Amino acid sequence: MARTSLEQWAVLAAVVDEEGFGQAAQVLHKSQSAVSYAIARLQEALDIELLAIDGRKAVLTAHGKTLLKRARPLLRDLESLEALARSLNQGWEPELKLVVDVAFPRRRLLAIIAELQQLCPNTEIQLSDAVLSGAEEAITENRADVVVTSRLPGDNLGESLLTVAFIAVAYPRHPLFDLDRLLTPNDLGKHVQVVVRDSGIKHPRDEGWLGAERRCTVSSMEASLAMVKAGLGYAWLPEHMTLEAMDQGTLRALPLEMGSSRPVSLHLVLVRPDSAGPAARTAVEIFQRHRPTTGSSYAGAGSPLP
Repeated sequence: MARTSLEQWAVLAAVVDEEGFGQAAQVLHKSQSAVSYAIARLQEALDIELLAIDGRKAVLTAHGKTLLKRARPLLRDLESLEALARSLNQGWEPELKLVVDVAFPRRRLLAIIAELQQLCPNTEIQLSDAVLSGAEEAITENRADVVVTSRLPGDNLGESLLTVAFIAVAYPRHPLFDLDRLLTPNDLGKHVQVVVRDSGIKHPRDEGWLGAERRCTVSSMEASLAMVKAGLGYAWLPEHMTLEAMDQGTLRALPLEMGSSRPVSLHLVLVRPDSAGPAARTAVEIFQRHRPTTGSSYAGAGSPLP
């Protein structure tokens, strides 16, 4: 008989992930004493110290790191097994959680959702936008069924969907255009840059050129576009979002010496492939079918989807 239980390992993982016994107790809906007891019994059964106190925090020992690394796949397998049981019992999932990076072309996404609603009429679709590490956290924390992300975390496998070009843009009468030459990082650094806040919580990151001394941080790409069109700063935005505004003359591409365009690759991830239900797999198939068939990675506002 095993001397430890998966529940004990799950408690250890929660203490490490949440950075404390009290925080783990809240997430696990247990008392702090119950969490402490589970860790004590686990260490007693193994006769190995797994956690050590560093200041006011409990941190993994070297042995603890090795053992928890081996335990995490077992915990994921158990979650997948239970999810599969629920899926088999329910047939089509009652709920499908999609997390999609904000760089994914909106018109293409709406076409995907429309088709998904037709094929899965009894499944409630929950769609969430993600910026930078937000999509990664949805994968690592199993908070979604299907994710479109710009970066694959850890050992997760994903399928390349498309590449979105981010371009540097500003209002046509922005002072940067008055320089009437190719722009340098020093030129950009003197003006306000509009950036979109990372939607991740645990490990937020900055990405792209962020050399401006003054920044205006917003929560969405749409807000960033509105700020730039109002002449309140410049930004790198997905090219497909800027086409209509540039056609109308309310937005211009900045003439940079280099770096005016930045490619971002987006990947499709089925978060729990071993236990994914028919709705999640249908969503993956639809995303694959709506992948661009030409070299273009976006659809213009008035053009058919490529």
